[in-house]
Amino acid sequence: MRGTLVHTVLEKLYDLPPAERTVAAARDLVDPAWAELREEPGVADLFEAAETGETELAGWLDSAGALVETYFRLEDPTRIQPEGREELVEVTLPDGLLLRGFVDRLDVARNGALRVVDYKTGGMPREAFEAKALFQMKFYALVLWRTRGVVAAQLKLIYLKDGDVLTYAPDEAELLRFERTLQAIWAAIAKAMETGDFRPNRSRLCSWCDHQAFCPSFGGTPPRFPAEAAAAAGWRTTVPVTAV
Repeated sequence: MRGTLVHTVLEKLYDLPPAERTVAAARDLVDPAWAELREEPGVADLFEAAETGETELAGWLDSAGALVETYFRLEDPTRIQPEGREELVEVTLPDGLLLRGFVDRLDVARNGALRVVDYKTGGMPREAFEAKALFQMKFYALVLWRTRGVVAAQLKLIYLKDGDVLTYAPDEAELLRFERTLQAIWAAIAKAMETGDFRPNRSRLCSWCDHQAFCPSFGGTPPRFPAEAAAAAGWRTTVPVTAV
């Protein structure tokens, strides 16, 4: 929830004229953004269920403000004029697979170069986990390349918890490989939906899972996959995959 609040504040920050995009102005956006957010269904109930008092809420809002303040150490918003914020990007690949996502911020330089920016309220992952973090960004880059015909010059992840930035420059060949990877992943998901056979992938994260009782890796029996409900929701159980 704090991440949603911080994203909302950073989105609204760029509604202000460049000269007014200051730390103080951003901090002033936190309370009204929270007032707007808590009107969404279920949000206020979460805090009431947790019996969050005024002191705890004030501290929580202050922590969100601190993350917003960190942003100003990493970029100068007075020098940036985004083309898009919280922008829906989508494309249907030739095999019929629909890709869709929301980009936190899309910058376009005068020469047409694209920069895709994503805000993270957590800390930057260790080097061994950078590829996983960049998966999402390559997804956006692929959709933009297929819709605009331009390979993003930079993918930028901004980590507000520790004030770090991770950047990456993809190329066309890499995006082609990534496209084939997505198609293969979806083909595997479609096959699993068709057969009802979802193989577990045991790892250290299993210790955090609340569903071990239903997992074959722990001697459990998973419930039957609701194929009818999936079909009613529009999930395809078969996908023609090309060039995998």
